[in-house]
Amino acid sequence: MPKLANISGEDAIKKLEKLGFSRIRQKGSHVMLKKYSDSGEIGCVVPLHKKLAIGTLHGILKQAKIGINEFNDA
Repeated sequence: MPKLANISGEDAIKKLEKLGFSRIRQKGSHVMLKKYSDSGEIGCVVPLHKKLAIGTLHGILKQAKIGINEFNDA
């Protein structure tokens, strides 16, 4: 099974933006991202922490409906 690296929230947002997501809004230290596709809207929330916990990053990818390999390749 592929591994997730410890990255910051800002780095996670940059990778998600490469995959088609765009920033919708920010409230405090949390950024809401959305992607519009043929099957509808996909949204996720990313906290702007210096280091995201692996479980948090996994949850973000689950919300975004993105696989670990696809995220690591971005």
